[in-house]
Amino acid sequence: MTTTEAGVLAQARTRPDAIALRLDERSMTFGALSNAARDLAHALHQRGVRRGDRVAVLVPNSMEFFVATHAIGRLGAIVVPVNIHFKADEAGWIVADSGATAVVVVEALREVLGNVATVPHVVVVEDGWPADCPEIDPPAVIGDAWPTTMAYTSGTTGRPKGVAMGPDDIRRRAVGAAAGGMRWGLNETDVHLMVGPAYHSGPSYWAQMHLAFGASVVIMERWDARHALELIERHRVTTTHMVPANFQRILALAEPVRSAFDLSSLKIVVHAAAPCPIPLKREFMAFVGTHKVWEYYGASEGGGTVISPEEWLERPGSVGRPYPGNEFVILDDDGHEVPVGEVGTIWVKPAESSFEYHNDPEKTAAQHRESFFTVGDAGSLDADGYLYLADRQSDMVICGGVNIYPREIEECLLTHPDVVDCAVLGLPDEEWGEVLYALVQPRTDADLDDADIVSWVRDRMADYKRPRVVEFVDELPRDPNGKTRKPRLRADYLARHPNLRQ
Repeated sequence: MTTTEAGVLAQARTRPDAIALRLDERSMTFGALSNAARDLAHALHQRGVRRGDRVAVLVPNSMEFFVATHAIGRLGAIVVPVNIHFKADEAGWIVADSGATAVVVVEALREVLGNVATVPHVVVVEDGWPADCPEIDPPAVIGDAWPTTMAYTSGTTGRPKGVAMGPDDIRRRAVGAAAGGMRWGLNETDVHLMVGPAYHSGPSYWAQMHLAFGASVVIMERWDARHALELIERHRVTTTHMVPANFQRILALAEPVRSAFDLSSLKIVVHAAAPCPIPLKREFMAFVGTHKVWEYYGASEGGGTVISPEEWLERPGSVGRPYPGNEFVILDDDGHEVPVGEVGTIWVKPAESSFEYHNDPEKTAAQHRESFFTVGDAGSLDADGYLYLADRQSDMVICGGVNIYPREIEECLLTHPDVVDCAVLGLPDEEWGEVLYALVQPRTDADLDDADIVSWVRDRMADYKRPRVVEFVDELPRDPNGKTRKPRLRADYLARHPNLRQ
């Protein structure tokens, strides 16, 4: 298959009866997906949506999400995915800031729009069809209906910002994604399990890439570890995109439950979105098959690396080397390149044109240095150009004037046989500036106390890296994309302990 043959419209023309989407007992063929997207495109076009316009999509993991995104793609318009967990103020901010000319929403989430006065048109979709599709001639199809998105970053401070790409991205991104499918060897025999939120870039991209190559996509409405294994066995899933939190939840299942399912159909488990501790990845590789687990690093803003299982085993902890055409450098705070192996800020020169933050030229300028950009992640490069992540600079803790990257303490804690999950962050301290605070999720029925956690770290790392505050939780709070929001965790702790200096 060539890049020009990829896409839902191409599949609908040549294989209209092939299954595109599955959700529980429902299924949708490529022909039905194309027709439903055409009808929704009619409804949006009737309401004035044109090429280059932005359309917000407030739709959960469902067939309707894919109908909406491909309808918008047919018009050459831009999809603005909205987190379905957002409240009215949060969702309203994105809809208003993006300048969306319309919103596609399911009835159950319509009230989340609140009183957003800037949205002239709301189109409700249910069961794959717009509720009030007008009878009009179809608008002109742009490209092959590949949906181009303006994702809003889940930044650690302030309001999220839309990542706006250049005007030529609509078609170029379609070709690039199709090339990605060729790189992974995807074809119509593949079955992809989408376990993450469709509004998030990674899960959506991988699902759309499979559809473009005629593969079926099995949709999980919400994450459940046992159900994911069940779906892999039932549908003979060949690929899936996960985050380390998914690995943790699967491995936390009782061994008889994990081993009850046949996972032999799996060829590729690719993971990203959050750093994966080395012990966790080793254990998951042993569970599903060492040769199946790939990793990549990237951001909505662009750029990326990838590492094969074989490469990772030779360089545990690395997230790989850059995709062809991308360039990575590690700089210190003064903009000087650091020596091999030293930690600094990761700067990326993307293969494609760079981005802008929508409505925020100051932030755009701050994140760029000539043709390079950064999202604030910290890391190092080895002599062969393999990238190793440390932490976001915003997560770095300065204790007694010493820089500490919490990720290495988290990796140490996760080697403890009774620790399922953890997060380490800094708390204000009058004497030290900051001290380390560890939230720990122990295994069920484990007998752990603060001293156990502190001594585990102290026996394996420098004394100044030991946690000074330890808190046990039943489950570590993570976003649906698997990330912990450390500023939020810090704020929660300080709200419960107002005597601490803030």
